[in-house]
Amino acid sequence: QILYQKPPWTLADLLQCYKKHWVAVFGFLVPRSLLSTIECLSEHLCSGKTVDLSTACVLLQESKKLLHAFSSRSDYNGVLPRAYAEVNKLHQTLTEVRAALASQDLSEDIMVLSENAACEKMEATTPSPQNCEEKKLHPSFHVAQENRYQEIWSVLEGVWNTINLYSIEIFQKLDPSAGTVTSKSLFEEAYLGLQKLLAAVNDIHEGICR
Repeated sequence: QILYQKPPWTLADLLQCYKKHWVAVFGFLVPRSLLSTIECLSEHLCSGKTVDLSTACVLLQESKKLLHAFSSRSDYNGVLPRAYAEVNKLHQTLTEVRAALASQDLSEDIMVLSENAACEKMEATTPSPQNCEEKKLHPSFHVAQENRYQEIWSVLEGVWNTINLYSIEIFQKLDPSAGTVTSKSLFEEAYLGLQKLLAAVNDIHEGICR
């Protein structure tokens, strides 16, 4: 009788009702801090804006929190467990998609760096270096978690070995006791290679933070 918006509801109507009656009703049923979840869902799902993968994962996680909170009150004739299962399934799928895309991007970065002529030269003259192209990732959504860890490790190892090879080359050329003259082009080539590697490492760092 006192609802802000009468049924039938759209998602926007439902979220508006949550916000309008939060203090008087819903805040007594679930933790009041979940109002931020309601506002987050309303802002992103009812604005008409396109949602990217990262935001979609956040919204699904927030939805799971909300459904879980209401589950302590009732299962709502079995509707809530089914809804939670579907949201959880979608969240897991998007998480796997994001992991696969991130692994693919990192793999492509390393492959591009490995094609650099200076890198190939240093790999040929340094004992047992890690080949930048040795590991090519082919992620799928159903790869076992342990295999994904190994793939991520191989990418990080490839980046580290390439940085190490460039650094050895540069410091050898800067050593005054070596008595050799280094051409400007080789210095520039190594410097540009390190800049590319720096960008790749920054991308890895951002991915880990996410």
